[in-house]
Amino acid sequence: MNNIFIIGVGLIGGSFALDIKALHPECKVFGIDTTEAHLEEALQLGVIDEKANFEDLNKADIVIIAIPVDATLDVLPKVLNHISDDAIVFDAGSTKEDICDKVRNHPKRRNYLAVHPIAGTEHSGPKAAIHGLYKYKTNIICEVEETAFKLQEKALKLFSDLGMRIRYMNPKAHDKHIAYVSHLSHISAFMLGKTVIDKERNERDIFDMAGSGFASTVRLAKSSPAMWTPIFKQNKANVIETLDEYIDNLKHFKQLMEDNDFEAVYNEMEKTNHIKDILNGIQ
Repeated sequence: MNNIFIIGVGLIGGSFALDIKALHPECKVFGIDTTEAHLEEALQLGVIDEKANFEDLNKADIVIIAIPVDATLDVLPKVLNHISDDAIVFDAGSTKEDICDKVRNHPKRRNYLAVHPIAGTEHSGPKAAIHGLYKYKTNIICEVEETAFKLQEKALKLFSDLGMRIRYMNPKAHDKHIAYVSHLSHISAFMLGKTVIDKERNERDIFDMAGSGFASTVRLAKSSPAMWTPIFKQNKANVIETLDEYIDNLKHFKQLMEDNDFEAVYNEMEKTNHIKDILNGIQ
């Protein structure tokens, strides 16, 4: 593992780069990005060692694609066209079904591992990259059987070195489940933020009353629309299904309040408190 190529030198790709450089100082990390300012910033911050282009990928040992999922559909086949037979390529996209379908018949499908590390922050760009982002985080791997075994081993060794926990899942199940635990959370945060901003136009002091609870709940609304709009588009059917269920629950809660049935309101919240036991069990 000598030459690491990071395509997309922001939070996700940059954090991989920082930890790989710390664990394997002998490695050289190359950056590819459509934004020249990001490459310059990544160089200055020491996230990457050198700028590169697609023609350089023939010397890559590992290629990490960390760009919006719509761009990945175009970039992944191009990357596979350029790499050597011994290189492993993985992406970090939050949707997997369309991406796996895109390269299903590619001659170098065996060189690609479909990966989704469940990690991140609301920040973006090279300056958002941090050490230890992936430690103890779950990493979902899809269609592992489609990847050459020796190349799987190379990637799995890296994930182990980073302290990640591995789960295997088929792409369809991944996209359905992630709509509930990630995509819906982001939509909720964006819409809560919108609701408060709309209200704030008339009541300028509303944010003076916003405590840590509001800040933590709306945190995801600071996430990049350029990243999340393509995710919602690719996972549209699953996201709409989760929104329907979420909206039904909101309407039910509203109806209980309109009916002055606060015993039922209490019971609804008490039942939902069970989520803390579930989350404590997966820490």
